[in-house]
Amino acid sequence: MTPFSFTGPGRIIFGRGVAQDASTLIPPLGTRVLMVRGSSVAWVDTLITALEQSGCVVTPFVGHGEPDIETVSRALDTGRTAAVDVVVAVGGGAVIDLGKATAALLSGTTDILHHLEGVGAAAPLTADPLPFVALPTTSGTGAEVTKNAVISVPDAGRKVSLRDDRMVPDIALVDPALTDGCPRSVTLASGFDAITQLIEPYLSNRANPMTDSLVREALPQGLKALKLLSEGENKAARDGMSVASLMGGLALANAGLGAVHGFAGVVGGRFNAPHGVICARLLGPVLLENNQMLQQTGADTTRFTEIAQLVSAAFSLPSDACFGNLGDLLDRLGVPRLSDWISADADLEAIVHEAASASSMKANPCVLPKNTLLKILESAV
Repeated sequence: MTPFSFTGPGRIIFGRGVAQDASTLIPPLGTRVLMVRGSSVAWVDTLITALEQSGCVVTPFVGHGEPDIETVSRALDTGRTAAVDVVVAVGGGAVIDLGKATAALLSGTTDILHHLEGVGAAAPLTADPLPFVALPTTSGTGAEVTKNAVISVPDAGRKVSLRDDRMVPDIALVDPALTDGCPRSVTLASGFDAITQLIEPYLSNRANPMTDSLVREALPQGLKALKLLSEGENKAARDGMSVASLMGGLALANAGLGAVHGFAGVVGGRFNAPHGVICARLLGPVLLENNQMLQQTGADTTRFTEIAQLVSAAFSLPSDACFGNLGDLLDRLGVPRLSDWISADADLEAIVHEAASASSMKANPCVLPKNTLLKILESAV
């Protein structure tokens, strides 16, 4: 058997109501708290009050949209001015990535660009990150258990990762109740991101027995939950989607992703399209072309058949044409098309050129030639 390793957070706590434990779990890690939050998460106010009552000094920082270099720099300035010794993030994947990047860089002195992949030196951190606690309020990125933070670099027109094994959160508090009532559009976009982040590690050339076991448990549950949530609010489905997102984060952190996410960083960076929508629209074309390419080489495509059967069962699609029908399914669900962001005169070949060298592309189950990548992108748009 090929050797493998597995990296995860110091502690995962899952269940409805576990967020209430945050006020007792955080102080042992530090009492000067930088609270990175989304503007719409009202519960954070309750957490801040509880922390202050326990003797903590809390400095809030509100993250708007997906984090870029300027936002991370402001968060670092805020944290250093307050001399914080622990970072807590409550919000969606973007907020958690912002908190994770801030915790990673607060204890060092180097510029963020020195550590970014693709546009920087991708250098390891020069100092251990501050303690970091993550509480997700959406089910999609699995950022609460990953070792990277996705940062937008506007000057380069790309989203790239700040990555280091030490960036994995100390505590991931996953409370599905924090996702209750999430808007349908966000639920669907983040949900398809979670599904993609289960499928790509399963097909990855870095898959291992531990990531496989996570995916085999979580993917059927996540697909069922996403179907139910597309029809209306459902607490049991929120629980299932939270598990799927969590396990997808663990899988991708240890097995990598693939061509969907290879494209996503470039498309998101250039056009500011929502990450989950990008993943949803690219998933079908990428699966279709990967499957065909591997079949042509005589490779084993059993896993593609498994995925097609699971997706077909969840959404009542013909399994023999499942990947090609995902676009129509997204139309019926009301997931926007990428043409809402990518104009008809956009230079798709330039996008393909950049995406081909993305870090996520290296874990794709086969090497897709640029003409195939262009076909995928044209299909998604």
